[in-house]
Amino acid sequence: MYQENAGRLPSGVDQCRYDGSRLLFRGPRRTLEGDFVACLGGTETFGKFISQPYPDLLEGMTGTPCVNFGWPNAGVDVFAKDGALLDCAGRARLCVLQVPGALNMSNMYYRVHPRRNDRFLQATDAMRELFPEVDFTEFSFTRHMMRHLHALSGERFGYVRRELETLWVAGMKDILQRIKTPVALLWLSARAPEAAGGADPWDDPALVTRDMLEALRGQAHAIIEPGLSAADRGIDPAPQHSPQVRRIAQEMLSPRAHERAAEALRPVLASLLET
Repeated sequence: MYQENAGRLPSGVDQCRYDGSRLLFRGPRRTLEGDFVACLGGTETFGKFISQPYPDLLEGMTGTPCVNFGWPNAGVDVFAKDGALLDCAGRARLCVLQVPGALNMSNMYYRVHPRRNDRFLQATDAMRELFPEVDFTEFSFTRHMMRHLHALSGERFGYVRRELETLWVAGMKDILQRIKTPVALLWLSARAPEAAGGADPWDDPALVTRDMLEALRGQAHAIIEPGLSAADRGIDPAPQHSPQVRRIAQEMLSPRAHERAAEALRPVLASLLET
């Protein structure tokens, strides 16, 4: 197990690779044959601090193997640039794609790491012209940077946000087209899509709105919204974890939220298996 993933997985859970992808996924490694569900997503799908994330629960409910292709902090870029992963997903009877946020993707204003999409790499000339007073060397993560820019100027931040919205929709449509199997988009969040313009636009999937989600409805097999709320947050990590890690865990979706996600996905899978 790579050191960078220390603390993300429960004790005894290994990681594995699949058929040409450079990413490490939650194990054990599964065979990609017969009827199975491919579950693509970010931190929640990966199951940080969770002994049974929703792919495991869905498999238990249906008896159909569910392969966990979750990657912590994954954005559109990590899926769009991993053709091997999309090929693996295309072999499934159903692909579940956890809706990613719009922060963690390269655009005309800034660049992110190609695999660790939450890592800010550099600002472009366009960004430096838009925010000349900002020293971008101070930032390592996209969320930290974007919160700072939003606080400086909501008007100027709007230019960056509109760029991200446009690229996110285009990138998601491209991914949906490239996965050669039905795709169910999973809104795995404690906020509703309508709440993206509220007081805290940073709740994951950050900056994604109802209009952005609905722009994908024509290409998605289904859009699944389990109807989670703030009451569905909170994980109790192992006692040895630091106070900072424990604070992070309290903001993540609870085991009950994963149960509700699996329950919402079950009829979608059942209808496909009947055909």
